[in-house]
Parts: sequence; C-alpha cells; structure tokens
Amino acid sequence: MDSLPIWRLRPAGPDDAEALALVGAATFLESFAGVIDGAGLVAHCAKQHSAEAYRAYLAKGAQAWLAEIEPGGAPVGYALLCDPEIEHAQAGDLELKRIYLLSRFQGSTISAALMQAVTAAAKSAAQGSGRLLLGVKYDNHRALSFYAKNGFETIGTRRFDVGGKTYDDFVLARAL
Repeated sequence: MDSLPIWRLRPAGPDDAEALALVGAATFLESFAGVIDGAGLVAHCAKQHSAEAYRAYLAKGAQAWLAEIEPGGAPVGYALLCDPEIEHAQAGDLELKRIYLLSRFQGSTISAALMQAVTAAAKSAAQGSGRLLLGVKYDNHRALSFYAKNGFETIGTRRFDVGGKTYDDFVLARAL
C-alpha cells in the first residue's frame, strides 16, 4: 500500500449518521457487487445503511467510531458495536455489527485502529466476561483472515438476509 494520508479515528454520534450510512452503503456495494443479487444489494443498502438505521442503533446505546482521512475529513470507514442480534449470543456478549473500510484503505493501520477501539470498548462494557460476536459471509476470505488475526473463531452459521435473498454466514466469536 502506498503511504497513507493523514487520518483520524473518532467516536461517532447521531450527527454522523449520514457519514456512517454513506460509508456503509459504499463499502457493502464495493464488497458484494457481482457477488450477490444486485437488486437485493440495492434494497439492503437503502434499508440497512440508511441514516435512520444508524440513528436507531445509536439511540439504543450502540457505539460507533468513524475513520476520516485528510484533506477535509472524508469518511473512509467505521465500526459499530451493539447489543447482539445474533441468535448464538449468550449473556454478556456484544456484537461487532459492522467494521467497514473502503478497499483502498484495507490492510492499513486504520483497520487495526478500528478493531482496537471496538475491542477496548467491548472489554470495558463486558468487564472481563462475555464474547465479541460477528457475522461474515462464508466466502469472504479477506475478512475471515482479518478476523482470525484478531482472535476470532467460528462458532456457528446463520442465514443472512440481503434485500429478501438469504446467504450463508459464519458466526465468529472471541473472548473479551
């Protein structure tokens, strides 16, 4: 990777919902266009990556971090930590709902900083117990490799709905 421009990671709040939505839709489209059904992809992004969806997560106590790049603080990635929505969850677990970074910045120190922010917040919230869970498409090898490097292991599978079509996910966990 070429030298990385100046970037920062900061907590995100309701006023950042539009930026979270933009990066969420852009990265989801970038990752899955040509891999999953196009109409389903568009429908999923319109609903799951709307500013309203992010405001709702934050209103329910989710935490988010936004990665911004200079010049001008353009959003290039984010992470979202929330109460688990995965059926494999147990008491004390939290979910890394999303950790998305535009492909141009993947493999950079931004990825590690996002994961570090999420892990630190999850450990603090869990007070030494529980797990951090996430779901990832079963054939998303780059993401699976990143998660394995960060201590996640497969604990199960689930079906994941993208715009009315279902796909297979692995459910991963790491101890907190």
